[in-house]
Amino acid sequence: MRGYKVFAGTANPEFAKRVAKHLSLPLSAAEIKRFSDGEISVQVSESVRGKDVFIIQSTCAPANINLMELLILTDALRRSSANSITAVVPYFGYARQDRKAAPRVPITAKLVANMMQTAGIDRVVTIDLHAGQIQGFFDIPVDNLYGSIVFNDYVKAKNLKNPIIASPDIGGVARARSFAKLLGVDMVIVDKRREKANESEVMNIIGDVSGKDVILVDDMIDTAGTIVKAAEVLKKRGATSVMACCTHAVLSGPAYERIAKGELDELVVTDTIPLKETSDRIKVLSVAPVFAEVIRRVYHNESVNGLFV
Repeated sequence: MRGYKVFAGTANPEFAKRVAKHLSLPLSAAEIKRFSDGEISVQVSESVRGKDVFIIQSTCAPANINLMELLILTDALRRSSANSITAVVPYFGYARQDRKAAPRVPITAKLVANMMQTAGIDRVVTIDLHAGQIQGFFDIPVDNLYGSIVFNDYVKAKNLKNPIIASPDIGGVARARSFAKLLGVDMVIVDKRREKANESEVMNIIGDVSGKDVILVDDMIDTAGTIVKAAEVLKKRGATSVMACCTHAVLSGPAYERIAKGELDELVVTDTIPLKETSDRIKVLSVAPVFAEVIRRVYHNESVNGLFV
């Protein structure tokens, strides 16, 4: 057979090592350096001629550098006669700008999709895109995996007395409903709105959470403002405990401080983005085994959807 090789950028090297370990395959060698002015230099250190190549690289902060690394490494591999190039992008940056929500703004997720295809990427594997329609921005196959595959087992193992799923906003209802169906529990919605500019958000709970162990479900947690405020409101409405399952731990700005001081009992995230700090309230679950299995299935032309059925 042709054989395949796995390369990694510098965004999340520990995650790449975990994926390679599950594949029983060493990470292939590429030298990634910086010129004195900050420009990225890449040299592939081994032959990839005729090989199917997988690049593991999240486009998390610093997003511009990590994205450019992915594009430049792709170009180097394409010019080295790789048979195919699959970008394994656990966290897809710039996904929040996926439509024209106001006049004279870009659709940056589409721009990034164009750049990745132009560089020579043949396929993208990611998990919990901020908006599912981003898959349509590509004219190449996109496998959008589900973080629920690891959260589901973790939540079940906790044996919560009265679990209930909550969506932190209206936009996340489909994701929360899917998770609730997996667990066989009910769902509530946190309806948030801002009455006036520069005033704090008003949150209403659609559904009954009295005496319940609430599980907030979202694709990412950034500054943690919404999740922490939602936990406070849920407990005021009678929730026994509140945990949150968020695939991508962006955790920027005051996020760690808010989590430490807030009413959220536990935050469960995955390792798609490396944590800047550790916390007793943050539990990290690895999705490396999932990505490793997807890489294996893509190479052998097997069904990826079969993982989630």
